[in-house]
Amino acid sequence: MDERLVYEVLSVVEEIPAGCVASYGQIARLTGRDRNARLVGRILSMADRYGSYPCHRVVNHAGRLAPHFPQQRELLLDEGVGFLANGCVDMKRFQWDAGAED
Repeated sequence: MDERLVYEVLSVVEEIPAGCVASYGQIARLTGRDRNARLVGRILSMADRYGSYPCHRVVNHAGRLAPHFPQQRELLLDEGVGFLANGCVDMKRFQWDAGAED
């Protein structure tokens, strides 16, 4: 995998503030790869090879957690992220507004 692309994705993930989440698709759009949400997921699944990044702050577009990341929910709860009754992150309240800091 192209390391430049890996670090591009991880640099966006690093910007997600505590208490917020972003979707895989949102990260893909922010890196100029609109239709590559799955690629973002693949990169995040091996992010620990590149350092420490807050990958727990990335969920799918509906707020579902990564199926093979059992600590994700607890990490998000520790940061104050709220969940809906169905177990998904409340995306309306906690999705990162990447443009708000400009």
